[in-house]
Amino acid sequence: MSELYVVGTPIGNLSDITYRAVETLRSVDFICAEDTRVTLKLLNHFGIKKSVISYHEHSAGQVAEGICERILSGESAAIVTDAGMPCISDPGEGLVRLCYEKGIKVTVVPGPVACVSALAISGLDTAHFSFEGFLPQSKKERLARLASAARTENTLIFYEAPHKLVNTLEDMLEFFGDRRISLCRELTKIHEEVFRTTISQAVGHYKQSPPRGEFVLVIEGAAALQEEAPQTIESALEQVEALIGNGMRAADACREIAKVTPYSKGELYSKYLEVKK
Repeated sequence: MSELYVVGTPIGNLSDITYRAVETLRSVDFICAEDTRVTLKLLNHFGIKKSVISYHEHSAGQVAEGICERILSGESAAIVTDAGMPCISDPGEGLVRLCYEKGIKVTVVPGPVACVSALAISGLDTAHFSFEGFLPQSKKERLARLASAARTENTLIFYEAPHKLVNTLEDMLEFFGDRRISLCRELTKIHEEVFRTTISQAVGHYKQSPPRGEFVLVIEGAAALQEEAPQTIESALEQVEALIGNGMRAADACREIAKVTPYSKGELYSKYLEVKK
């Protein structure tokens, strides 16, 4: 039957692929891949020979319609990412949405997920968590997201690339305070590493030892910190000034921080003007 299969692939160790995933990749007419070179290595390992088309963030809009046309004409397709579950923090989300709009059946073939795998071995609270994925590229949006996440009581999970890690940790230290953190890299691979520490210690460590590999950051939630140190308007204003220092307008910064503190935008803006006199 013509449909789209969302197929999870290993996050590092090829032995983690499921029998169902292999059989699905063998049975479909074509495969949509984030990076065709990476997917071809996987297919070759399991002796699967299929037509593979490129579907990534720069081509998604142009390619999605063609994929749907092929499925509607009677073909079946699978979508995979380089590692883990596709359609989570990647362009596959848009293809799934378009399939539903066109009445195309979508079936999931679950597999390994880096964020949940890292959470399971983090040693932090796993009952309630918030998956944040990658932070926005824009500095303004990035800091606004951190300001919003700072008051969340759930355990927080972020993805980060090695060349951005230290800057991200420094921003987190500013907005979250010095919380416990579990930094997971190369999960399921030979050099798998779980570094359990605090944010400030992680900053110092990775300044001395440049990070390598993709990271999953698991950070404790805000509840315990709120009990120990209730937020004052002065500390809220520090967050406002941090956003302003990174190019955000004062009024916009006050609005963002008002969302995550007990103070209104008006209170923060009045205090900001008072301090600046």
